[in-house]
This record gives sequence, C-alpha cells and structure tokens, in this order.
Amino acid sequence: MRDLFDRIIENKGPLGKWASQAEGYFVFPKLEGPISNRMKFQGKEVITWSINDYLGLANLPEVKKVDGEAALEYGAAFPMGARMMSGHTEFHEQLEQELAAFVKKESAYLLNFGYQGMVSAIDALVSKDDIIVYDVDSHACIIDGVRLHMGKRFTFKHNDIESLEKNLDRAVKMAEQTGGGILVISEGVFGMRGEQGKLKEIVALKKKYKFRLFVDDAHGFGTLGKTGAGAGEEQGVQDDIDVYFATFAKSMAGIGAFLAADKEIIEYLKYNLRSQMFAKSLPMIYVKGALKRLDMLRTQPELKAKLWENVNALQNGLKERGFDIGTTTSCVTPVYLNGSIPEAMALVKDLRENFGIFCSIVVYPVIPKGLILLRMIPTATHTLQDVSETLEAFSVIRERLQNGTYKRLSAAVAAAMGE
Repeated sequence: MRDLFDRIIENKGPLGKWASQAEGYFVFPKLEGPISNRMKFQGKEVITWSINDYLGLANLPEVKKVDGEAALEYGAAFPMGARMMSGHTEFHEQLEQELAAFVKKESAYLLNFGYQGMVSAIDALVSKDDIIVYDVDSHACIIDGVRLHMGKRFTFKHNDIESLEKNLDRAVKMAEQTGGGILVISEGVFGMRGEQGKLKEIVALKKKYKFRLFVDDAHGFGTLGKTGAGAGEEQGVQDDIDVYFATFAKSMAGIGAFLAADKEIIEYLKYNLRSQMFAKSLPMIYVKGALKRLDMLRTQPELKAKLWENVNALQNGLKERGFDIGTTTSCVTPVYLNGSIPEAMALVKDLRENFGIFCSIVVYPVIPKGLILLRMIPTATHTLQDVSETLEAFSVIRERLQNGTYKRLSAAVAAAMGE
C-alpha cells in the first residue's frame, strides 16, 4: 500500500512546483503600511493595484474609529457561540435588515465568511433530486459548493446564453424524471476577467425553463448600479435574482458576507445553513464595522464616483496604448500579454523593483498556457498620477517582453525548473 503523502511529496501541483522561486515574492508577498494606493513592498514604496478596497474605506479615520470603539467595548470574542445558541444580537439583526433594504430584497442573512458561506448555501438550497446549471468560469467557492451536490450538475460556457439553453434543456428533462427543480448559478462580476454575468439574458429564460437564479455579486456590490446595489441593479433585473450573495471583503473592506432573498427563503437558510448553524457568530467588531461601512455606501456616492473616475482613466489609457483588457465591464482591469511563466516572473519583478508598480500576476493553470494576465483593481484612493505612472511603466514592460528581454532573464529560472 502506498503512503498517502507520497503523491503530495512527489507532485506539488502546477503552482506548488514554483514555490522555491515564487514564495514570498510572487505568491504570499508581504505588503506593509496602511491599506492605500501606495504601500511598502520589501522596503520600497509601490503603487498597489492588488487591494480589493474598491471604495477606499479600509483606512478612513471614521471607519477605523468605529472599529476601534467596537474592539474596546466588546473585545474580539463577543458574542460567543453560534447565533442559534448564544451568539445572536440586535446589531446582527439590524445589519441584516439594512443589507436587505440596500440590495432591495425582503430579507437577508449574515454570513461569517464569503467562501464558506457560498459553499454552504449551495448545499442547503438543493437536494439530490435537483439539478444545478452554472457558468464554467464560476469562482472556486461556487465550484466547491457544487461538488457537494449529490445530484446532477451541468456547466455552460462562460456567459454563453446558447450554451446555457442547451444545458437547461438537459436539466429540464432530468428534473422531470427526478421530480426536482433547477438552480442556475452565475456571478454578477467575474473577478478574473471583469465581465458582468449576462443576468438580463439569463433572467429572460426563467419563464420558459422555470429555474431559480443564484448570483454571487462579490465584485458588483457597492461598485455597480445607481445606488451601488450591484450588477442586478445595473442591468435592471435585481428583482429577478432569487438569491443574492455578496461579501464584505471588497467594497466594505471587512470580513463577512450575506445572502438576500424573499423572507421565506432566508428563514429556511437560517435553519439549514450548516456553515452558520455550527460556527461561531460574526464578532461584534465586524458587525458594528459593517454597519458603518454600509452607511457610507448609502450616504457618500462620491466614493463610487471617484472609483469610476479612476477606473475609466486606467482602462481608457490602456486601450489607447493598444493593450488587451478583454471585455471587462466592471472595475476589475485585466491586462493580457503573451509569454511563459518564467517570462511573467521576470516581468513582474521588473515592474516592482524598477517601476514601483505592484499588481497581481495570473498564469497557467488559472489561464491557458502562453498567456500572462496582470490583474489590476482600481480603487477610490488611487490618483490620476498613479494611473499615469502605471501606463508609462506598462508600455516599457510590454516592449521588453516583445523584444525578448524577459525571455533571456528567465532562461536560468526555466532551466532550473526543467521547463
């Protein structure tokens, strides 16, 4: 019999095999200083394009004041226990009521953490007789939630309505045999590419196929729509989203998440969502902090306006210089380049060391081989000077990539990895 750990030691995975070269710099980097448009990386100031603090709330004095006061009053532990048993407070209820009103839903339920909340919500919403149909580019939390499903599930091609219909036809035939229903899952904004999910087109199919729609709007909440209620509001179909999900980790610059739906559905989830029933309640620090942040989303539209000023300046500037930013329709700004993983590492090191630009790098297996994706997140704290410096730097690194500079620099790395 083989030792369970043999496989792990022999094959560290497509990303893990780069650990000795990448860890501490390309992955698990340490950004230091106050969360802002400029932070410290390995002792040097860099313009940070990798922080999901869309509205710039993380380091505002009024936000930190509320966080600090809550910490002093309640400590880090209160309330103790799961909410069903001993961890329930009026402030948890207040936050749920205000979140529901903000996203124009009847009711809401607070989650401790977005990832596990999504996994658990999918598990709770479907039985073995139900069929799930979901976008193939869905976030890992959706994929992991679907993996728990004991029934059938189908993927449809990313944002491809024809593919969705084909799979809905299959799902309907199967549901008629099992006696179950159909859950369609999409994202409001796909966090890697920045594209909005085609919610309006998906909703148009509901009458024909009689499915329920679950939308993960982590990147749309606070950034899209007239009031910031997200991609559904932006596309005019918020009422047609049956279960709405968003996290506090982006626009709210905090910890936690929530589900919003009709009251009857939320009541069911409250008593069947295992990740909340058997987990400690969200500490008061985060609850009081979220109330403050949500109030700022409601009352300070200038934050979202400043965010989009920076988004438009960055995205338009990139397009004017001939960069491929895909089909983003959100704040997420991907820049696609052609090159190998070693070239990508050399390019990013050049950006950080010589230009003071810090952005996330995405390579195979997350995207196809031969592609490099530099993923940028503009925020309300960025300045037009930040944008200008970044555009100049990107023009230089593209030229160096194309003329073979990074290929030569990365040759030793590639040889060491046997590539």
